[in-house]
Amino acid sequence: QVRLVESGGGLVQAGESLRLSCVASGSISSFNVMGWYRQTPGKERELVAAITSKGTTNYADALRGRFTISRDNARNTAYLRMNSLKPEDTAVYYCAASPYGLGSQPNDDVNWGQGTQVTVSS
Repeated sequence: QVRLVESGGGLVQAGESLRLSCVASGSISSFNVMGWYRQTPGKERELVAAITSKGTTNYADALRGRFTISRDNARNTAYLRMNSLKPEDTAVYYCAASPYGLGSQPNDDVNWGQGTQVTVSS
């Protein structure tokens, strides 16, 4: 069983930055890959970024350059640095973890955090 606890969401103004954190606990192999998804009402959850335990990263094309994912394996923690935030970045951001991978269509092996709200005002 894997537990993922997110923190760092909040209300910011357009152009500002936020850093989300996700602490994982449980079977280490279950969070070989960690990442972030986001979801707005009426839309499907979309992949933001993912990172393997070896540091290989993957980003949504539209967010590459503004968002940066990183992780500290010693702390079992993944981070998402979000710069130059825009109102359209407003969403609930979910931490995710998988033994195998995180893609646009999450598999049943993905574990999820409870989500953290990010609101960007114009």
